[in-house]
Amino acid sequence: MHRRTVILGVAASDSHAVANQLIAHTLRARGFQVINLGTCTTVDEFAAAHRVHPDAEAVLIGSLNGHAYEDLLDLPEARARGLLDCPVLVGGNLSVGSRKQSADIERLYAIGVHRVLNDASELPAALDELAAPTPAPAATPAPAPTPAGAS
Repeated sequence: MHRRTVILGVAASDSHAVANQLIAHTLRARGFQVINLGTCTTVDEFAAAHRVHPDAEAVLIGSLNGHAYEDLLDLPEARARGLLDCPVLVGGNLSVGSRKQSADIERLYAIGVHRVLNDASELPAALDELAAPTPAPAATPAPAPTPAGAS
């Protein structure tokens, strides 16, 4: 049986480990192979892990200190170079301050984040969505034959 693999870590400037360990435990209990890079993980380290585990279906990055955007500024280059070609999901406290604005989320998408999660409980469903087969495009019906003599 194929075991689903994810790469997990905490953003480069962030040393919060508790949520990271809880997420790793939860995903392992659900049957995932979790490559946990731990805290203070750079984009280059995520890319290196993906090179070793190219079957990983996603890179999961947590951030609680509010500096996710700054920590992921190398993501566009890594994506452009093909070093991180799987979905990147980010969750946690993603901006500084108590007031969260949609612009904080939008700028993460703008640098190549595939999905932003508001709560760790959303993660299993988000991974299942990624793994779900995409429906085949609807077949286009063939044009009706033109009767002989018609123009």
